[in-house]
Amino acid sequence: MRARWFLIPAAWLAVACASRAVPEERWAQEVQIFPDYKEVTVPPNIAPLDFSVEEAGAWRLVVEGADGRAFGVKARRGLFRIPARRWRSILSASRGGALRLTLCRREKGTWSALAPFLIFVSPDPVDSHIAYRLIAPGYGLWNEMGIYQRDLESYRQTPVYENRLTSYNCVNCHSFPMQDPGRMVFHMRANNAGTVLCEGDHLEKLNTKTPETLSALVYPYWHPQDDLIAFSVNQTWQSFHAHDANRIEVYDGASDVVVYDLRSHAVFSDPLLMSPDAFETFPAFSPDGKALYFCTAPAIDPMPEGYRQVHYNLCRIGFDPDTRTFKGPVDTLFHAADTSSASFPRISPDGRHLVFTKHAFGNFSIWHHDADLYRVDLSDGTVSAMTAVNSDDTESYHSWSHNSRWMVFSSRRIDGLYTRLYITHIDEQGNASKPFLLPQKDPKRYYADLLFSYNIPEFITGAVTFDRHRIAAMMRHEPGTDLTFRPSDPS
Repeated sequence: MRARWFLIPAAWLAVACASRAVPEERWAQEVQIFPDYKEVTVPPNIAPLDFSVEEAGAWRLVVEGADGRAFGVKARRGLFRIPARRWRSILSASRGGALRLTLCRREKGTWSALAPFLIFVSPDPVDSHIAYRLIAPGYGLWNEMGIYQRDLESYRQTPVYENRLTSYNCVNCHSFPMQDPGRMVFHMRANNAGTVLCEGDHLEKLNTKTPETLSALVYPYWHPQDDLIAFSVNQTWQSFHAHDANRIEVYDGASDVVVYDLRSHAVFSDPLLMSPDAFETFPAFSPDGKALYFCTAPAIDPMPEGYRQVHYNLCRIGFDPDTRTFKGPVDTLFHAADTSSASFPRISPDGRHLVFTKHAFGNFSIWHHDADLYRVDLSDGTVSAMTAVNSDDTESYHSWSHNSRWMVFSSRRIDGLYTRLYITHIDEQGNASKPFLLPQKDPKRYYADLLFSYNIPEFITGAVTFDRHRIAAMMRHEPGTDLTFRPSDPS
């Protein structure tokens, strides 16, 4: 369906402009739209925010830029398809200002302007792409699964890797260093198992289970300057509940945190990260590379009987990349006590803020309906709920843009079942704006028809170009490189 835009007759524009007399408290209350893009903040390089009007009738839209220029769009079957070229032009002219959108409805042959609302345009651009996994929401159907990337300046989605290339196995845990699309790591499970390392033209298959570690490596996080990746090793199980509000529960019976050295093919750790009396997981390096954040809980035995009694603290330990050693003591940034649990810490690249998921218990928050995002101000340790982005349903899996001004996260707020991606602007003080749903060409139809959840969204500064067919051939035919384990040097 082609976008329909038109030049605005002066008289009709006057009707739209007269809507400025509408009291501000009535803005965005006169008609419902999907997605709810009213009063959101967007980057100047985002794809058009197409939306649908929820009420029947003949509708027109006037889009006015901060410089006074305007254009109109006609709705077809309630859908406004905003022309990309005009959208880009008016966004560029409105950086640091706002777009004013006026909906106009025809009743009894007369057009009247209703429900003007603003879309604020930040001067801060967003990274050009997001990489994510698409997976069936029950995690029981593996016949279709893949890692994909989305060009945020358009609606174009392309595959990074699809599991149909390797016997429909599980692919997960993709990660990039500092939003760099030229280096990536991800895992394959079941058939053709192994960890895939991609660096430029170099591809490598890694066999990451060692005799000294609990499992193959999971939950990767790259060191910002060195050839190191932090992982956890986990003995993980999952349960499916027929009557519990949280349909799926994933829990660890044991877990540790380790670091992999890409050049020596060695895994190392420290007793403070491999205690038999604690579950350690979700490592994340600080932007300066001199600290490692992670989540840890006192070990509970037996499991799974005690899974509701597992509460993870958010902690930090010093790290020396030159000597590959950790420096205690371990600092606790968020103490969970017996009423909450922390997971998935992610630090802004400017080092000022850390965001984690807070929920009632355990470490796998994506099926916990109470899961919300919380922010730690790393300058003073203050912990606060991100009220502007949280909803009545699950918020989880978040990542930062390279300029620390945008965060993407997954949420089940639409229907309680599927996770969809939302983007929010974060100012220098850590304040979040109202988030907006990832734009689509026909969002109402797209999200109604999509039977997959978005999983682990990661901002990247360009497109991933690795040859997925080369990756598949490597995983099918090559034996892979075995890793060794060495203790961290206590000196």
